[in-house]
Amino acid sequence: MIKMTINASRRLRASAALLLALGTSFAAPAARAALDEADSYIELPGAGADARSTVSEVMARIESGSTPAPSQRDLQRDYGRDYTRGYIRPITLAQLEDQLRRPEVQASIGKGTIAVLYPNVEAQFRPAFTSIIQGIEERTKLRVRSYPVDPKVDIAELNATLKHNGTKVVIALGRQGLNATAGLDREITVLVGGVLLLSDAENVAGISLTPDPAVLFARLRALLPDLRRVVVVYDPAKSDWLIRLARDAARAQGLELVAHVATDLAKAAQLYPQVIGAADNRRDALWLPHDSTTVEESTILPLVLRESWNSGVPVFSSNMLHVKKGALFAMAPNNVELGRTLASSALGVIAGDGKRRSLTPLRELQTAINLRTASHMGLNLGHQQQRNFDFVFPQP
Repeated sequence: MIKMTINASRRLRASAALLLALGTSFAAPAARAALDEADSYIELPGAGADARSTVSEVMARIESGSTPAPSQRDLQRDYGRDYTRGYIRPITLAQLEDQLRRPEVQASIGKGTIAVLYPNVEAQFRPAFTSIIQGIEERTKLRVRSYPVDPKVDIAELNATLKHNGTKVVIALGRQGLNATAGLDREITVLVGGVLLLSDAENVAGISLTPDPAVLFARLRALLPDLRRVVVVYDPAKSDWLIRLARDAARAQGLELVAHVATDLAKAAQLYPQVIGAADNRRDALWLPHDSTTVEESTILPLVLRESWNSGVPVFSSNMLHVKKGALFAMAPNNVELGRTLASSALGVIAGDGKRRSLTPLRELQTAINLRTASHMGLNLGHQQQRNFDFVFPQP
């Protein structure tokens, strides 16, 4: 990766001199003279944080076609035992052009940067957000600017800070992070992640925390190959967009999706005993989506798990916490992979790919299994099969 810090007034001159020095031998002295004025540096691939050379020094090496090879003694003296990290290797024009075309490098030399907004929460709740940021930085190969935001954040001040730092894309994590983007300039693209979005009416681009039904159903069929139907109770105001995706996903897996509508808690409580009582425990499974109307935690969930246990009808969920309470299996975000995927979208925006982005369900997932529930339903998973799951409950 090439990392440049060049002030705005000199960036164009430095870039022109760079191309002239590479493209024409007679322009090299003039290019070096212009570059010598810049207080900038370049780190070439393989160079460590301390291995900095002025632009003119690097250009002199490129023009000569080779880099003077320092002695092993000198390298060890300057960089210790890990001396190879400081040695700037020769780089061809084609290699340099390839590096300059990389979206993350374009971001660092003037096409815009990536910023992350995340909720300013207590320490025990931060790991999910820090893991997503880790994935973003792993994908971009750059340190991104991260801003913890409070519910009463000064939007105007935040917007000014982002503009001053050349922000092109904001990745908003959590509902608090998303809310903080409400007053940002329209020139700043917002991608959302780590938010439980239940409706496409929110008109945002990014990745919901709602697991993709296609991934859920594929795991279901692998675990229960004789299954034929998936039953779900949902509120159209909350989950209509998800059920549309689920119908296609079920069809692709050779399953039938049987969806029952409940617009309030009372209707959901009435429906669940009926649909579970009518289900075939060898052919049917009940799906609990992220739907606050039909999957209410204090009343509905205990009711569903009790009916499931008594009837033998398997219940699987979009919420991993339900596995601890007795659901057969569920899926949870892989936060680092989610960060990488969000970063790829952000780099695409910076590169100007023009791709239309919308809300998508989460595909970067991990799976949890409840062995006690599985055994109760006649599903005995050996040690090798258990290794296919990221989390196993009850924990040994």
